[in-house]
Amino acid sequence: MTFPAMADALVGSPDWIAFILSAFVTAGVGGALVLASGGARPTSLSVRQTFLLTTLAWAALSAFAAIPFVLSSTDLGLVDALYEATSGLTTAGGTVIVGLDQLPPGPLLWRILLNWFGGIGLVAMTLLVFPFLRVGGMQLFRTESSDRSDKLFGRASDLAATIATVYVAITTLSAIGFHLAGLPWFDAVAHGMSAVSTGGFSTRDASLAAFPGIAHYWVATVSMIAGALPMTFYVRFGLHGRGAAHDAQVKAFLSFLAFSWAIMATWAFLETDMATEMPLHEALAHIVVNVTSVVTTTGLASDDYGAWGGFATVAFFALFFVGGCTGSTSGSIKIFRWQVLVLSLAAQMRRMVSPHRVTLVNYGGKVIPDEVAQSVVNFVVVYVITFVVLSLALAWIGLDFLSAASGVASALSGVGPGLGQVIGPAGNYATLPDSAKLLLCVAMLLGRLEILTVLVLLTPGFWK
Repeated sequence: MTFPAMADALVGSPDWIAFILSAFVTAGVGGALVLASGGARPTSLSVRQTFLLTTLAWAALSAFAAIPFVLSSTDLGLVDALYEATSGLTTAGGTVIVGLDQLPPGPLLWRILLNWFGGIGLVAMTLLVFPFLRVGGMQLFRTESSDRSDKLFGRASDLAATIATVYVAITTLSAIGFHLAGLPWFDAVAHGMSAVSTGGFSTRDASLAAFPGIAHYWVATVSMIAGALPMTFYVRFGLHGRGAAHDAQVKAFLSFLAFSWAIMATWAFLETDMATEMPLHEALAHIVVNVTSVVTTTGLASDDYGAWGGFATVAFFALFFVGGCTGSTSGSIKIFRWQVLVLSLAAQMRRMVSPHRVTLVNYGGKVIPDEVAQSVVNFVVVYVITFVVLSLALAWIGLDFLSAASGVASALSGVGPGLGQVIGPAGNYATLPDSAKLLLCVAMLLGRLEILTVLVLLTPGFWK
């Protein structure tokens, strides 16, 4: 919180006081907890303690991150502040703030910092915590020949330090790219942090469309893809060179992304007037950056893609449910889960044809254990059920179908904007009822914590 305080102090904005007060409150509560526990630190955590700590830590961080939004010139109510903070830390990217262009640098920087730290926090959680919890996440890649992250370093702290270095390096390159594309340094750094973290917060209401030219669209595209690739991929590429380039997950993700670009571009040029309303290269840039933003669950936008037509609306809604790679900052149903589902379905088809045949599911040259395949199936089923239940709850509150369904899908997947006139790329979540915003906060935390990590806390057996 001292960074936005300094930013506001440099320009003479009184908001620096709000951030200093927020810092004192946060440090005071943290210090009180340390004193109350006598500074004791457990040597290890049980599975139950890790589940509980993971969930409560993200909830507590969101609550304290909301304090500056209440005290600063954003002047948000408690619910709006909690929504904004949760959206930032979970890298969801939805916002309730109107008038970003007029805000002082402190609140803008705070939002971006939440995105950026939330992104690296997700990577650390995915690499270090989820394999231990065995919730259908990173443990799959302990069996995949193309990922040797558990063998690269002897200690988890060494892996975490290396990943953090890679994360900072990619962010720095992205910020430089945005500046070279024409953005002022503050906006360039902010959008570099937002794109690499796949968080989607911007310094302008119009997001990427607020800046002239289209060069920054391509910088944003590359930056978002970089954030959606596994952080360990860069480490392995540096160590093994081309050998790391054969990662089955990375190839599948990039292939799916290119396929999505091709389908959307073909439809737009054949069925709409987009190619005649603007130069071809500009139309292509709009298509590529917006499709990439949704697939990588970032949320930066160059146009209201919800107004492109019926096919685009349905296509983008479907893309809400496809994310980047495991071990990246991206959300939604990661691409490897879709690979496992397809492979499991193909194996089941073979078993139906040849019931007595021993059929194994291979991924990246190794056999997928039944436990891992089943955990992936369970996750996807629970993901869909959660989406349906929360969508019904928002519809009960009074939201229309498109807003309710796309709002929940966006929150669970961490995409940011929904679809429609209210919460689409041209709107925001400010006009939603407080009850709807609180439900979306729950959805964002569920999506970021892989759903099962939170739902297990609701089972009676957990507390016995």
